[in-house]
Amino acid sequence: MTKSGNPFAMSILVFQHEKDEPSAVLGQFLQQRGHKLVTVPLHHPDSHVPEDLDGITGLVVMGGSMNVDEQASYPWMKPEMDMIKAAYDKGLPMVGVCLGAQLIAASLGGEVAKMESPEIGWQNVKLAFPGTTDAVLAGQAWDSMQFHLHGKEVTKLPPDGVPLAGSAACKNQAFRVGMTCYCFQYHFEWNQSQLAYYAKSHFATSNGGDSDAIIAQCDEHYHNYRRRGDRLCDMISTLLFKA
Repeated sequence: MTKSGNPFAMSILVFQHEKDEPSAVLGQFLQQRGHKLVTVPLHHPDSHVPEDLDGITGLVVMGGSMNVDEQASYPWMKPEMDMIKAAYDKGLPMVGVCLGAQLIAASLGGEVAKMESPEIGWQNVKLAFPGTTDAVLAGQAWDSMQFHLHGKEVTKLPPDGVPLAGSAACKNQAFRVGMTCYCFQYHFEWNQSQLAYYAKSHFATSNGGDSDAIIAQCDEHYHNYRRRGDRLCDMISTLLFKA
């Protein structure tokens, strides 16, 4: 296929695993900075992972309710992980969020395991020392409230992995692999309506909690959450994914 006929030419590929987990604010920033995005909706039965990296300039790997050890249940997972490894070996920039971070870690030689208790709702995240000096995280608070929705975690970083941030329940909340791959266990990319949706739909059912209380926390934390998230999206869009 020629470049002119390649739908992925000069594009950042977005792997979307759930209908309700798009690239959201991160995708908006990438497009505002002049990047072309092509979303692969893997939740759709007719969608599939591209055969190769021809024309692709980077990867964004989003979240989802599935786990990295469920390849038999999700036929797209092994090809996606193979593409992640190929993209890393090629030096392409990539970002993973929640499940995306776990898929990247597992693809590159890290380990993912079940947590003692799921981390759901607002929890404090603290930068590790490498995170305080990392260019992509420049301007981030050393301590910040972030929104979490996961029951698995990265327990061992891949070779060349650098811890950037952690929480009391999850030591690898953010990490870098090499110089071109950034992973975040927490969700920094959601807008206020997405936060409210996930808080209400998951918190009460998964955690036995009061959904009204978590909605109130979303209102309380949203301004600083989005301000810091926008800063991170901007740095990713300009420093990691170059024009």
